Amino acid sequence: MSEDDINRAHTEAMIALKSERDDLMRTKKEKRGLLIVHTGDGKGKSTAAFGMVARALGWDMRVGIVQYIKGKWKTGERNLFARFPDLVRYEVMGEGFTWETQDRSRDIAAAEKAWATSLEMIADPDLHLVLLDELNIALRYEYLLVDAVVAGLKDRPRDKHVVVTGRNAPQSLIDIADLVTEMRLVKHPFEAGVRAQRGVDF
Repeated sequence: MSEDDINRAHTEAMIALKSERDDLMRTKKEKRGLLIVHTGDGKGKSTAAFGMVARALGWDMRVGIVQYIKGKWKTGERNLFARFPDLVRYEVMGEGFTWETQDRSRDIAAAEKAWATSLEMIADPDLHLVLLDELNIALRYEYLLVDAVVAGLKDRPRDKHVVVTGRNAPQSLIDIADLVTEMRLVKHPFEAGVRAQRGVDF
């Protein structure tokens, strides 16, 4: 085939594809808040969620963030979103990684307080998107009752978007979610002796 023939065939294929897409989009009428879960063993769950926060801010939407595990660890995202106090409510409520705290009762108390704040943000009509970072870790270690969390997320206002991150998302949470993405580990620099670095990992 000549270059002109290839280009003509491509144009025809794209015209047909656009027609199919237009027909498909006409069937998609509903607009509502979504429950989104980022889980899996791979890196990027929180990173993707904070990208959604940045996207929401680009539309002048107000966002609530609750961090369940990372504690007072300083991160680039925390530094960035502190610059938007009128648009972002950012609550760091974890006591740190579970292997560092080594105090289950303290971790449970911190998780319960974080969940109460999460419910408050979910109910807040001024917040469009709520990120519950590492909530799945608190569920995995049974710091919170899965059934109570699932019920709270299920009863959220119809227009509220909620993003939940952390590996080992429970099946009952996956079942009620609108969008679930599983990050799969293929390769990680930590395995080659490279430490976490500013601007890339935190």
